[in-house]
Amino acid sequence: MRVGLDGTPLLGARTGVGRYVEHLVRELAVRDGLDLVVTAFTLRGGAGLPAAVPPGVAVRHRPAPARALRAAWGRAELPPVEWLTGRLDVFHGTNFVLPPLRRAGGVVTVHDLSYLRYPGTVAAASRRYRELVPRGLRRAAVVLTPSRAVADEVRAEYGLGDRVVATPLGVDPAWFAAVPPDPAWLAGRGLPERYLLFVGTVEPRKGLPGLLRALRLLHDDDRSTPPLVLAGPPGWGPALETSALPAGAVRTAGYLDSADLRRVVAGAAALAFPSRYEGFGLPPLEAFATGTPVVASDLPVVREVTGDLAELVAVGDDAGLAAALRKVLAGDGGPVARAARQAHARAFSWTATAEATHAAYTSAAGG
Repeated sequence: MRVGLDGTPLLGARTGVGRYVEHLVRELAVRDGLDLVVTAFTLRGGAGLPAAVPPGVAVRHRPAPARALRAAWGRAELPPVEWLTGRLDVFHGTNFVLPPLRRAGGVVTVHDLSYLRYPGTVAAASRRYRELVPRGLRRAAVVLTPSRAVADEVRAEYGLGDRVVATPLGVDPAWFAAVPPDPAWLAGRGLPERYLLFVGTVEPRKGLPGLLRALRLLHDDDRSTPPLVLAGPPGWGPALETSALPAGAVRTAGYLDSADLRRVVAGAAALAFPSRYEGFGLPPLEAFATGTPVVASDLPVVREVTGDLAELVAVGDDAGLAAALRKVLAGDGGPVARAARQAHARAFSWTATAEATHAAYTSAAGG
């Protein structure tokens, strides 16, 4: 089966979707019966695609402006994706958008419905999903989501029934071997020895203003509260307001590569995940893999991913968030709790993600 995938998320700094595509391609590349072709919807940057895929995975790329392609796909059924990739049995739109298809069966991953639920919190390019996603859904034989919660949302919103399949994300085994960074490593990066941690792009949907208000409540109660470290790319939206906090209460680590991110997560007193809306919640699961406790928003998808092992707080409850953070700072539950978190995370593997995705390809190809 010759399968094409949108590899555009592999270019540049890899956040949630990029890591999904990275691990999916890596797992699919070693499966029998698949001939993978990766393309990218971009005018520039495509030259980096061969280095971003595993050995043996073909790259087919015709430089074309992403904005122009999406505008054309939003109006008509041209150009078909095979114009970029050559002949295919299946094409997988890995990031919300499924282009027109000539003969290939279509699979598309819809990671969340933030473009509908919280349109004011997404970037301008994502707001176009309001038109592009429904067109892709009409083309798709199978629609994938990263969680059952999003699968339920997609079915309810678009009425797709059994065509929607949840393929939960996984945890790289390297997370289970992560060790906290030593003090010298942290000091060299301007980071404290004890810290709370946020991982993700700094954007309005992530709930950071509420986290900062909760942090202020913690500092009002206890001046020894450890700093909050923000790890991730700068993103977009209003600048974070930190003037009410003591100097040094918030540190910015910026985007970290995978190895450094694992160290920083393993060394955190707790991971804070105060999002207003999510499609999966990979940072809490990866924190569990290192044994680190998690304080998170009480969202259906977060309950699905973390079970009963995270401290969950209602969205918008700053005092509740401060209380939950205070609780985990007082103690992480010890070795038994850490082992339970790691055992829970082991139930999520990228191998299982790839197996479920491969089954979707077989279905889309008419097998």
